[in-house]
Amino acid sequence: MAQVGGMRSIVRMEVLASRVLLHPSDFDRSFDFYARVVGLHLFREFGDDAARGAVFFTGGGYLELSGRSDDRPPGDRVGLWWQVRDVDREYERLAASGVEVIEPPTDKPWGLREARIVDPDGLLLVIVEVPDDHPLRRDTR
Repeated sequence: MAQVGGMRSIVRMEVLASRVLLHPSDFDRSFDFYARVVGLHLFREFGDDAARGAVFFTGGGYLELSGRSDDRPPGDRVGLWWQVRDVDREYERLAASGVEVIEPPTDKPWGLREARIVDPDGLLLVIVEVPDDHPLRRDTR
């Protein structure tokens, strides 16, 4: 925080856009997973060979695959949280395509219905449905 005339002022960062950045161990495998298995819409592709990258739409944000990583999976503190309209439908579709399931759709104590799967590099994906009566929803009437 900066001091202004003896009082503290809060300096804020203006974030214009954001994205989750993944460095997959196998780019083609991860691209196939997010584009064909999960079915995310492609925003753009760039580069080639080891510098190949792709950016996918994820609701109000983006998911970018670029570069490479070693074979270690990401830490279990990292994951993606995606709200969908029907978690059971998405879960059935993904499970049928062979995606590794951590937890099938479950009603959580905090009022959300969630399923947990992992991507090809072991990244946790939490697929979430927010019920109509949940506080995360606003009355728009």
